[in-house]
Order: sequence, then C-alpha cells, then structure tokens
Amino acid sequence: MPVISQPTTALASRSVLFTAPFGQGGFRLDTSAIAGIFGGQTVVSAMATLPFHKGARWVGLYNSPGSYETAKIFGKLSRSTFFDGLFPSDHTNPATLFGLDGRVGPKFRAAHSGTVIDETGHMAALLMKKCSALNSVAVEGRETSPVNVTIAELHHIPDDKYRVQFSTLAPWFAFFPIVVSVGACVGCFLVKDWYSASMVLLGIVASAISCFVVGSGTVFFTHPQTARGSPRGDGILVSDNEIVVLRGAEGAVNSITRGRFSLQFDSEPHYEKIGWCSFLLMFQFIAQLLLIPQGTLFGQIMFITSLAFSWGYNLWLSAFDQDEIQRNILMKNVLRQPQLTKYGLPNRTSMAVFVLLILKATEVEKVMDYLLPNDTNAWRKWKDVVVSRIITQKDFDFVQGDWDNDNFTKDDRDLLKALFEDARDGYEGFKKCPPASH
Repeated sequence: MPVISQPTTALASRSVLFTAPFGQGGFRLDTSAIAGIFGGQTVVSAMATLPFHKGARWVGLYNSPGSYETAKIFGKLSRSTFFDGLFPSDHTNPATLFGLDGRVGPKFRAAHSGTVIDETGHMAALLMKKCSALNSVAVEGRETSPVNVTIAELHHIPDDKYRVQFSTLAPWFAFFPIVVSVGACVGCFLVKDWYSASMVLLGIVASAISCFVVGSGTVFFTHPQTARGSPRGDGILVSDNEIVVLRGAEGAVNSITRGRFSLQFDSEPHYEKIGWCSFLLMFQFIAQLLLIPQGTLFGQIMFITSLAFSWGYNLWLSAFDQDEIQRNILMKNVLRQPQLTKYGLPNRTSMAVFVLLILKATEVEKVMDYLLPNDTNAWRKWKDVVVSRIITQKDFDFVQGDWDNDNFTKDDRDLLKALFEDARDGYEGFKKCPPASH
C-alpha cells in the first residue's frame, strides 16, 4: 500500500480556495439589524430620482442598506389584502411618496375671469420658491413693509400631458458600489463563507429588482384643458411678502395653478410589483438578521464594506436638491424658460398700484380690494381716485385737492397724502417695466 506523504495530507486538509482572514478569532460583528434599518429613508430619496433619468433603472446592482425601512415605505403603495396585512398603513400615491406632489401653493386671483383659488398646488409652490430666490430691481419710496413682485411672462402652453425625462451622469456613479458589492460577494465565496456571500448576493438582487421596478415608472406633467373662448389667464399668486404676476394664455397660467406631476406604473392601480419588491426587501432583512451572525468575521467585514459604499452613494444621490431638480424641470422642460423679472416695492400700497398697472385687470376694484382689504373712509377715497386713474390710463400726478378735503380729519389727510405718494412710486416703478409680450 503506498504511503501518503505528510505534505500531501496537509494540502488535502486545506481549502481549495483561500483561508479567510481573521478566521482564528472568536470576535463577531452583529450588523444584521443595523443593516436593515439604517439608511432606509436615504434609499427612498435616492430612488425618487430614478424615474427622471434615462436608463437609471439598470444601475441598482449593489447591496443596499435599509431594507426594512424601505419595505415599510414602499408598502404604503401596494393595495391588496395580502400586502395590507403585511404593511398596515395609510395608502398614498407614488407622486406624493416620492415628493413629486403634495405641496400647498399660494393663493391665486385671476385678473379677467374672476377665478379665486385659495390653495394652489405643487407647481405654484415651486414657482414661488424659484421667484423668491431671484435678485430684485429696487423701486424707491416710503419703506414700511417691503413686498417683492415677480413678473412671469408665460409664452409657452404645455401639452395637456407631457412626459418628463432627462439625461444625467449621476446614476452611473453607481459603478463604484456595484464593484464593491460584487467584489465582496466574490471574496466571501472564495473563502467559503456561504452565509455572508449569499446575503450580499441577496442584497444585490433585491436592490436591482427594486431599482428596476421603481425606475420603470414614468413621470408626467399634466394640467387641465382650456375651454374654447377663455379669456387670458393673467393673475397673481399671493403670499405674505412675495407676489408673482402671471401673464399669459389661460393654458399657460393653469399649468402653474392646476398643473401637477404624476408618477405612473404599469401595475396600477394596485401596484403589485412594488408590493412584491417590499416583500423581497422584508425577506432580505429577516434573512440577514438570521444568517449574517453565522458568517465569518471576514465575511461580515465584507458585508459592512458593501453596505458602506452603497450607503455613501445613496447619500450622495439623495443630497441633490429634489426641489431644485423639479424647479428646473418646470422652468426648462414644461414652461420653456419663461421670462422672470423681479421688483422690490417699498410697501404694500405701491405694490398694489404696481400690480394693477401690470395686470390691466378687467375688474380693477375687486383686485384692488383683494390686495388691500382696508375699508376706512380715507382708504375708500384713495381707492376711488387710484382706480379711476388706472382705468382711464391717466398719469399719477396728484394735487392737493385729492387729499385736502374738509370731510377728513387731519390724520386722514396726512394718511391720504402718504398713500398718494406711494401710488406715485408704484407708477414710477411700472414705467420701468418692459411691455407685456402677447
């Protein structure tokens, strides 16, 4: 019988692959619970950008953290008895869940149709935020409560339903967490740490499927059709210290006051595919909770490393200002770069005159009362004179007789004199404005 040498016996007893580093120690990292909970909101914020980017649904091949939190958030969309029992919560719609809808905008008052909207929507809120960040041209006058007025020339009428999509390199930086996750999986396989290898692989598969399903959604911008024969849509968006004058056709203006983003999936209205993604993510969390502690220290370090790179990528992607992205889409893609010009008025009185001259409203008195609800004798006198000048398109060279009246007290006369000076300041500011584009 042949004698087997000792070196041959030693080689046979060793792994045919590699020996795991740190394999002789008894230390273990219990990271499974943290992996499932930590970073879930960051993952959802990052995934919210996927439907906007062409091809971004293909770049989710990395072991992403936060599977438990992500499953709970996505579970709010699915509508079935099974998923309602698995993820009990109030249902929502995709646009609201991903921050594409749901904001309350400022009040709107139409200049010609008399329409009043107490609460506009997401588009008006985005435009108001955009205008508030602009630099203004100062209008001189008596400064009390300054108000900014932005004139928005809306020259483009968007389609009733417009698909929103653009190209960017941001999602393709997922190459780095993909390489790290695949490398961690291969490394665990080479040292025969099947537990860690399978959990990294499960994380890659779950993330890839979730990104594909969410990224397959289509973002649309929609707004109501305009009735034939509708007057121009000119009007004002009003907040405390910011006013936006909208000038344009009814279809262009209602894209701001009534337009909205929507996110549509082929599995509507029950969103079964998103529900199964939530189920898979929950299964991932439970599996990692049970099996990662059974892996080697090397495998656990590989697992944490893949999560760290994925979390860093998701954090970087979610750090992009989502509101800024949506504002750019609204301005560039939907409204086709409207002209925005901002003026800083020194007080609300000059602001009202400035706005009314810009609007050329049909019912000047009603718009005046909407902007300045003051209703004393002095104010009524001032409104009558100013409204008359606006309607007849006369100049704003007031004389002493406009305010020096025995029917008013000295305080009223002093107030009227100051108000007429404010009106003059508003008129001077109006003369600086470029003519309206029709």
